[in-house]
Amino acid sequence: MEEYIETNRKRWDELADIHINSDFYNVKEFKSGKNTIGNIELDEVGDVKSKKMLHLQCHFGLDTLSWARLGAFTTGVDFSDRAIYHAKNLSKEVGINSNFIQSDLYDLREKPIEPNSFDIVFTSHGTIYWLPDLKEWANIISHFLKQGGIFYIMDSHPTGHIFDDEHESALKVRYPYFHNVEPLMFDEEGSYADPSIKLENKREYGWQHSISDTINSLIEAGLSIEFVHEFPFLSWKMLPFMVKRDGWWHLPDSYQKLPLMFSLKAKKE
Repeated sequence: MEEYIETNRKRWDELADIHINSDFYNVKEFKSGKNTIGNIELDEVGDVKSKKMLHLQCHFGLDTLSWARLGAFTTGVDFSDRAIYHAKNLSKEVGINSNFIQSDLYDLREKPIEPNSFDIVFTSHGTIYWLPDLKEWANIISHFLKQGGIFYIMDSHPTGHIFDDEHESALKVRYPYFHNVEPLMFDEEGSYADPSIKLENKREYGWQHSISDTINSLIEAGLSIEFVHEFPFLSWKMLPFMVKRDGWWHLPDSYQKLPLMFSLKAKKE
């Protein structure tokens, strides 16, 4: 498992150096004052002013700093050293205070972060696929949430992950829906942010998790589910033939609508 995580870390270190300058992330627009939090998240998370927020798998911190712009006291965590390097530099450059910590998620309890102290734990868009163990993930979330605090996630729906992402014109089941201990393995030269790039660290490992895996892991960790929402669109182009409308990627109109993204909010009673 350490080999899998370290391989992913090397890939994400390289990606962080590329993504900070990519059109996809558009850091220039962020520096000019635009927040990166979408309307769905803004509505479902609610007012964050003066609340302590822990952002898991924050990449190089755009969403973390955007929440801080909205008044939250934010701490961003990512396992990539290069991502946290860029996040800290960006925080200084735009003058937004936020704490950034480089840590593997599963080592987070060993870091100098006060347990039971956060009003909100947040994570979004392309996160749990990289995690081998959702039960421990949920326990860590519960460990840092205060009583009455909320956890919120928006991420790709596992149904979308079963389809062949190389087929150019049709939905074809290729991958398992349910979780396996052994990860899926891919060699990918490009990035969702820039498919034309040629990465040195091509290999990645990921783990499929069903919706019930996510829900039950949080319940077992002592959280109460407030809602689960499903959406027929996604924040990135998962399949080659998807079309972009209103800022989201959709299946063509010739297909029946399928769940491609979900959001979930839970509370620590």
